[in-house]
Amino acid sequence: MKAVPDEAPGPVVGAGAEPEAERGRLRPWHTLWFLLLLGWTVSAADRAVTGPVVSWMIDNGVGFLAEADNPHALGGLIGGLFFAGYMLTQFPGGYLGDRYGHRTLIVVSLLWAGVATILTGFLGGLIAFIVVRVVTGLGEGAFYSNDRTLITAATPERDRSLGMGVVITGLAFGITIAIVGTPHFIDVGKVFLPDVEAWRMAFWILGAATLLVGTATTWYFRAHLQWRTVCRATAHLGAYSLVSLVLIMAVYLIGDRSGLSDLWIALLEVVLAAGLVLFALTRKGEELGPVLRNRDLFLIYLANIAILWNLWFFSFWSVSIVAGAAHSSFASAALTAGFNAGAGILGFPAGGWLSDHGVRRGWSRKSIMLTFTGIQALLTVAFAWYLSATDRPSLWVMGVLLFFASLFFNALQPVGHALTADLAPPELRGSAFGMQNLIGETGAVLSPAVGGVLRDSTGSWTAAVWLDAAIVAVGFCLLVGVRGRRPTPT
Repeated sequence: MKAVPDEAPGPVVGAGAEPEAERGRLRPWHTLWFLLLLGWTVSAADRAVTGPVVSWMIDNGVGFLAEADNPHALGGLIGGLFFAGYMLTQFPGGYLGDRYGHRTLIVVSLLWAGVATILTGFLGGLIAFIVVRVVTGLGEGAFYSNDRTLITAATPERDRSLGMGVVITGLAFGITIAIVGTPHFIDVGKVFLPDVEAWRMAFWILGAATLLVGTATTWYFRAHLQWRTVCRATAHLGAYSLVSLVLIMAVYLIGDRSGLSDLWIALLEVVLAAGLVLFALTRKGEELGPVLRNRDLFLIYLANIAILWNLWFFSFWSVSIVAGAAHSSFASAALTAGFNAGAGILGFPAGGWLSDHGVRRGWSRKSIMLTFTGIQALLTVAFAWYLSATDRPSLWVMGVLLFFASLFFNALQPVGHALTADLAPPELRGSAFGMQNLIGETGAVLSPAVGGVLRDSTGSWTAAVWLDAAIVAVGFCLLVGVRGRRPTPT
């Protein structure tokens, strides 16, 4: 039986209000939201777990970080290399979704990430660990642009931002699970493995969860999937990922053997991503011109660098920041740092709902996003000042500041996603979201590495946190320049 086209069912975007009797009832897109939320949860946990595991290795002097001269810099580079892989499949993932179907690429991404995360737990050497983490990132990179596009296609415009906020709440769930759960996963590992190998259990548990969600997603999308199309999409993404892996590892190995610092290697990985953008401009300039040469979209792409810098600086290093400042245990620091990630559980859906509510009242998404970004910037400055002004910061004060800064930070993200959907042509939304995250992931590549270098060179996290606050402020200034159309209220 021939599969239903990938985008077949779904409401008419921009359709009028539902009858009163229909409101509040579960609709088909609500089930889709829940499934994609689970996808975000497991994929976010897979990528976020590296930071707490690296911090545990450094604190306990085990693994390939035991003998490192600058362990935080090396750990940050490992995180940056993961995001180099994640970054390089953002744009092709969206482009392939536009070509093969967005459900198809979501299924491929989840199953790929599950297998790669489990494999991480079986490898021990530095190079092997880096390779499999990069491969994991390459597979996960195809999820974001297709998830955002599918929500846009399947959800009425009046609920678009809410849907994006509800679904991406899985990011907060996943990061929280990775940060708070890693000490417990490691304790489970100690039951079955030598203490120095217990970190492997974190990857096995989370990888198995990802495979489970990937299998459920495949079953739910089965009417829209064709085996031949899935295989072709996997092969196409695999070919691109193989080239990207070779390039990423070549930059790392050449830089390492040439004596370059970890920070310079991370910068070269960003140059590699910039080369990909130029390649897209030269090879597909006419086809993709509406999303590559649009001034407002490009400002949003650049502002996304600040968003993802802040997200993955704190997601990767928050446990170490809290532990180092308060001189607390690993478990206590993980619990406090969890306030930063857990705020997204409220922030994402609240921001999405407020965005849709505001548009219906005639507000612009840009003004809502600017408000949230400005408040987040002030609270991040307050957190940096508190670390600078206090010899032994309180876990509770740090937790409260992290929570409220993260609350507004997470609220602004679905607003920005809906704004991108408003500005991009419908047939190129996958490519637009892919380009947004490709450019934005520059921040994710650099922030763990730069933060680690600053920690090793200054002996504290204060300078790195101040830098994060400054970059958030720059993102605010970029958003000011976005003109942004105001969607017609529906």
